[in-house]
Amino acid sequence: MGDGNGSGKGRPATYADLEDVPPTKVGEIIEGELVVSPRPASRHTRAASKLGGWLDGPFDEGLGGPGGWLILDEPELRFAGSSDALVPDLAGWRRERMPRMPDTPVFSLAPDWVCEVLSPSTQRWDRGPKMRVYARAGVEWLWFIEPLEEGLEIHRLREGQWGLFSVHLGKGMVHAAPFDAVPLELGKLWSR
Repeated sequence: MGDGNGSGKGRPATYADLEDVPPTKVGEIIEGELVVSPRPASRHTRAASKLGGWLDGPFDEGLGGPGGWLILDEPELRFAGSSDALVPDLAGWRRERMPRMPDTPVFSLAPDWVCEVLSPSTQRWDRGPKMRVYARAGVEWLWFIEPLEEGLEIHRLREGQWGLFSVHLGKGMVHAAPFDAVPLELGKLWSR
């Protein structure tokens, strides 16, 4: 997610290093490296906000859709047996795996779905090291949203490997797994 500042101490980054990240930045530990990024730009934030709003009613609340999901914006993920600390733009857990949201600042249970909104400064981290960490943790679905290119790319984890499931570009209605029960109007993600 950014320039990858490292811990600055000649050693792998630790959770304590995250405490030094200013609140105006996003700090993550990705495969041992402290990565500090600026807060997202407006088109990035808009796409994530619109997607979160679309998911909330039918999937989190069960209004006009099947429900069965817990959807969160920017949760901090720290998986057991890993020193990684990731902050995806959006993440979702099936309610059968997480019936209630725990009262915690970090989540150790891997989500079933993660969405990363790509930007020029985050793309190399999101498509490389973070993708590997999500695979090791067992996240089943990974979405990449590209607001500048107006694209949605969906990957599915099978036997520990990511496979491209589908790609959707531009505007129009799409059925985007695993949320394919309710069509998504892609153009809303790019609206200004």
